[in-house]
Amino acid sequence: MLLKTFGWSFVITAIGLTLAVLFGGWTAFGIVAILSILEISLSFDNAVVNAGILKKMNAYWQKIFLTVGVLIAVFGMRLVFPVIIVAVTAKKNPVDAVNLALNHKDQYQQLVTDAHPAIAAFGGMFLLMIFLDFIFEERDVQWLGWIERPLAKLGKIDMLSVCIALVVLLITSMTFAVHAHQHGGGHADKAETVLLAGIAGLITYMIVGGLSGYFEERLEEDEEREHEEEEEARRSGKQRSAVALAGKAAFFMFLYLEVLDASFSFDGVIGAFAITNDIVLMALGLGIGAMYVRSLTVYLVRQGTLDDYVYLEHGAHYAIGALAVILMVTIQYEINEVITGLVGVVLIAWSFWSSVRRNRALAAAEGKSPATDEKAEVSSGV
Repeated sequence: MLLKTFGWSFVITAIGLTLAVLFGGWTAFGIVAILSILEISLSFDNAVVNAGILKKMNAYWQKIFLTVGVLIAVFGMRLVFPVIIVAVTAKKNPVDAVNLALNHKDQYQQLVTDAHPAIAAFGGMFLLMIFLDFIFEERDVQWLGWIERPLAKLGKIDMLSVCIALVVLLITSMTFAVHAHQHGGGHADKAETVLLAGIAGLITYMIVGGLSGYFEERLEEDEEREHEEEEEARRSGKQRSAVALAGKAAFFMFLYLEVLDASFSFDGVIGAFAITNDIVLMALGLGIGAMYVRSLTVYLVRQGTLDDYVYLEHGAHYAIGALAVILMVTIQYEINEVITGLVGVVLIAWSFWSSVRRNRALAAAEGKSPATDEKAEVSSGV
């Protein structure tokens, strides 16, 4: 199972590190290895959240996520996206942007850094909405009950998460503008850009998340209908394509996963510039890391890890909330990438350990009286 799931990751690692040596020697090898570890540490919570969505999709779309999705993640977000950012913000055509990336690396890095406030606002708002919608939803399993119970009651207020996100965005853009004005910087005009980028992130979440939720609700109906159509096709001797059998629900969930991955990759792409401004090494290192994150997502689904360790999804969403806050803060202040990665790892590890304690308590309570069993289950949460 391990080799089957991570096989392509091992292959991509070997190819990527070999290309790094051929491109820039053993120094490049080290840089790519460090970038791979950076991407994995920053995106581990992404794998847990993705697994919660991916387990609802069939085997065909899981393969699409691991193949086509990786191409989008590696070439789209880790290679093409930084070039597009430069092209848009610096008002240059794509050819000039590529030339900057390859031949004028310092200037290219500066342009991407200048675009960071808009990138952070977009990604921060998208991730903040994911966290808020999770924390305001009433659920049977609660990890930090003293926080989650009252917030679940507040979540019954319509559009509360949207209102909170907009307030956060407004405060962030206003403080950014005031800070730039007080320090006489040339970024006061970017406050409007931050506001617009944040609104764009919110709209993107509402559109993609809304479509995904709508089709997810219809997933059972689609699967039942497609099963009947498949049986009819077999009786008539015709074969239907795997894509048709996958259904619209799976497609929109796949789209949602890709947008989610894009939002998670923002901090990795920006953080990579602290290590290198070479776009080729950046794409190789982040690409290898992205492949492992996706393989880990599929592994979690196939092993049923989220069902066995029920607090993992909670920890991942708290990590998403922390990352959203960090992205919004980095619009104005610099935060070390090590801190960003450690926050997510600590929250995931904490939720995992809480899940282990819960499982042990439930196992120890087996065979005891119903009252004792119920007490053990209640006391297993935090």
